[in-house]
Amino acid sequence: MKDITVVIGNYNYARFLREAIESALANVHANARPGYDDRVRVLVIDDGSTDGSRAIIESYGERVSAVFKENQGQSSVYNLGLSLVQTEYVLFLDSDDILYPDAIGAVLRAFESGDYAKVQFRLDVIGEDGVRTGVRVPNSTPPSDCAALLRRGWLYPSPPASGNAYRVSALRSVFPIPMSLHHRKAADFFAIYGIALTGAICALDGALGGYRVHRKAEDKRSASLGQAGLSLGNCEDVSEVELSFPWRWETLRHMIRTRLGEDLPAHFIDFSYEKNRLCVRLYEASTFERWRWLMFESHRYFASVLRNPYWSAGKKLGALGLTLMCLIPGRFVNRFALRYISNPAARLATRHPATARG
Repeated sequence: MKDITVVIGNYNYARFLREAIESALANVHANARPGYDDRVRVLVIDDGSTDGSRAIIESYGERVSAVFKENQGQSSVYNLGLSLVQTEYVLFLDSDDILYPDAIGAVLRAFESGDYAKVQFRLDVIGEDGVRTGVRVPNSTPPSDCAALLRRGWLYPSPPASGNAYRVSALRSVFPIPMSLHHRKAADFFAIYGIALTGAICALDGALGGYRVHRKAEDKRSASLGQAGLSLGNCEDVSEVELSFPWRWETLRHMIRTRLGEDLPAHFIDFSYEKNRLCVRLYEASTFERWRWLMFESHRYFASVLRNPYWSAGKKLGALGLTLMCLIPGRFVNRFALRYISNPAARLATRHPATARG
C-alpha cells in the first residue's frame, strides 16, 4: 500500500485556505488504516503570506505539517515540497482549490492499477463562493502515452495544478525548476509536461476536486467589457499567457535536455495557447484587422485545430465555425465567438445566463 502527500502551496489566500486544508484532511480520514500511519499526509507551505494565513495554518496543530518561508513564488513551493516529501506520491493542491473526499482514494487505486508516472483527474470549475458552475476542465482526454506527442511538440490536455498527482521519483528525475524572476509562476506547467517523458499517464474521467475561479476587483468591474472575461484562469490574462508560454517551453526544453538527455522541438503546438493569441489580436479589432489576421497570421492557429490529435472531427468543425464567426462584421458577434472559443465558463453563461450571474 503506497502513501501520498498533499502539498498545499499558499500565498495570501487566507479567505480560501481553510477550505483547502479541510478538503485535504477529509481525504486523510477517508483513507486512514487502523494501526497504521495515515496513507495521506498534508504539508502546507506558506510562501511569505502577509494576510491571516499563518494563524489559520497554525490552528491545525499536528494535523498538518507546516513550513513558513519567504516569498519566492509557486516554483519555489514545488521545489521545496518535492524535496521534503517522503511518500511514494505527491499532489500539489493550490490553496484556493479543493479536493473531494474520495479524490485521493481514487488516485491511489489508479496508481496501484498500473505503472503510472502521473494520475490526473477533472476538476469542477467553482466560483469564489465555492458553488459549481457546471464547467469541468480539461475538456479532452489524453492518451496514456503522451510522450510520443510531446516529442512532436504537442501539449496534451491536462487539468490545472490541483488535478494532478505524481510519482515522486519520476518528478524528481525532471526537477528542480530553475529559479528566476520569470519562473515564479506556473510551476505546474513544468510538472505536467515534464512528467510525460518519464512514464505513462492515467486520466480519470470523473471530477475529483474544484478549481476556483476568482478575480481581482478591477477584473470583476471590467469582465463584461474587456479581455478579463476571455480567460478562465486566475493568475494571468490572455496577454500574459501569450508572453509567458514561449519561455516556459524553452525552460522545459532545458530541463529535459539536462535531466533526461532528450531534445524537445524548438516550437510547441497547443490550442489553448493559440486561442489566447487569437483573442489578443481579434477582440474588439476592426473587420479589416480580423481579415488581415486570417490572411497572414492564422497558420499556427488553424494547425492547432485541424491537426489536433486529441479532438474529434465534430469538435474541429465546431471550432472552425466559431472562428469564422469572428470575421463577420459587428462587434457583438465578434465578442460572442471569441468568448465562446476562449473560456468554457462563457459557454455556460450563454446557455444559462441566470446561473452564470449567481
